[in-house]
Amino acid sequence: MEGMLYKWTNYLSGWQPRWFILAGGILSYYDSQEDTWKGCKGSIKMAVCEIQVHNSDNTRMELIIPGEQHFYLKAANAADRQRWLVALGSSKACLTDSRTRKEKEISENTESLKKKVSELRLYCDLLLHQVNNLKESAQSNQSNPTDTEIDMATLLRSTCNTFMKTLDECMQIANATLRPELFQLTPPSSPHVTVIKPNRIKHHLQSSYSCTKRNELNNFQNESTIDKANIKTVGRPQSENDNQYPVNSRMENTENMEAERMDNTEVVVAAPEKTDVNVELQPSEFADEVPKTGEDLGDTNAMLETENREIQTFFSAMEQRFNDIEFEEENGIPTLPFLESCYAIVPVLDKLGPTVFAPVKLDFVGNIKKINQKYITDSIRFTTLQKIVLYELETDEATVRNSATEALLWLKRGLKFLKGFLEEVNNGEKDIQKALNTSYSRTLRQYHGWVVRGVFALALRAAPFYEGFMAALAVNEGDEQNEAFYEGMKRDLSQYLPAMGKQIEILDALYEEYNLESDEVV
Repeated sequence: MEGMLYKWTNYLSGWQPRWFILAGGILSYYDSQEDTWKGCKGSIKMAVCEIQVHNSDNTRMELIIPGEQHFYLKAANAADRQRWLVALGSSKACLTDSRTRKEKEISENTESLKKKVSELRLYCDLLLHQVNNLKESAQSNQSNPTDTEIDMATLLRSTCNTFMKTLDECMQIANATLRPELFQLTPPSSPHVTVIKPNRIKHHLQSSYSCTKRNELNNFQNESTIDKANIKTVGRPQSENDNQYPVNSRMENTENMEAERMDNTEVVVAAPEKTDVNVELQPSEFADEVPKTGEDLGDTNAMLETENREIQTFFSAMEQRFNDIEFEEENGIPTLPFLESCYAIVPVLDKLGPTVFAPVKLDFVGNIKKINQKYITDSIRFTTLQKIVLYELETDEATVRNSATEALLWLKRGLKFLKGFLEEVNNGEKDIQKALNTSYSRTLRQYHGWVVRGVFALALRAAPFYEGFMAALAVNEGDEQNEAFYEGMKRDLSQYLPAMGKQIEILDALYEEYNLESDEVV
């Protein structure tokens, strides 16, 4: 739905007509219907906002995201407001229903998983009982197995098969419940927050899982005297094609990830292939290597994990980085990957100070949105940033206020500021305020009037200490206390900053070639 509504701007201008468009659960507004090509002036996500109607004026309504946004709107008449209320309410309900379905799916899968885990406990108890019975029968009858022993062995094998089948079902339910898309709750129109890619970070929980499993098996041996049964401890080397342990492939992947950090000792229980129950006692040749208590296991594992895992930083864990971008022909910078890389660096401003740097962040994100708005009008044509600029030059839009060309101009200036600041830090400057001030003086200060300079001066005085800023860039709490973290930061920035700089240089050359640079002060 789209149409004209009046929006309260301020006490000086009062109510102003604006063109509103409701699409995809997002309400956006523009100066007029003719100016929609310039990009929206603002938007609000219906799934997270509240809709309120005025008590006395039947043409007014309010859209509120508590603590963030507040739209005061007014329709031409009561009937028009009613149509908008129905459309807005329907959009909000559809989005809410979708989220509710996902939450219900997670809840149902969680209950199924709990049920399967209970079944596993039952089968585990049955296995213990049947193994003990089989052991006692084998000890009393050293001659040929009786029919009873054969039946017990068959039952044991059947219980093992059922146990493994139930375990496989547990893994399937877990994988269905933990699908990545169920965690993407950020509205698609919101600025992207850096997401850690699974293939770029070690899963530190795997080692404690593996240790817990070995500890439980150790206790199981001590309590049920299972060391007298046919259990063989084998120290085997890890390899990608190792299929000795009959488990589901997803569990093998999990164990292989753990094998990157420490050499595991696996316990293989040999299930009888035949009904011949001639139990041979084989004590473990590696029994002395297994830690005796869970506390010892935890301490050993923590030390090995700290020593062997690669320290991740904010820049290595980004979902999209400038050094991931592949140029098209003639150094064409692909539009979407570039904008995603710009979104990914926005959290650095939050880490410097979410309150004092809020105006800087809003301006930075606003420029990204303007370019993206232009891109989505014709994503096939505007595959690169150069194509957007050249198109606006041909249509005489490049110098129009709020054009994509102007937004890209300010966006690359903002990137220069962040690049200069991070270079100062990477070169050893530990005074964050000084690093920010140096970069600001070299990049943005010449384009700012005294009002904006005052805002920046206030933000710079509130900059965090070096230690606090480094801690904010750590992926895992406490990593900043490890010397390897600072080496990782230097390594990641040495790859990230040159890639960012190359793309800024390409854009600088483009703007200089077509005389698009401006000395206008804001």
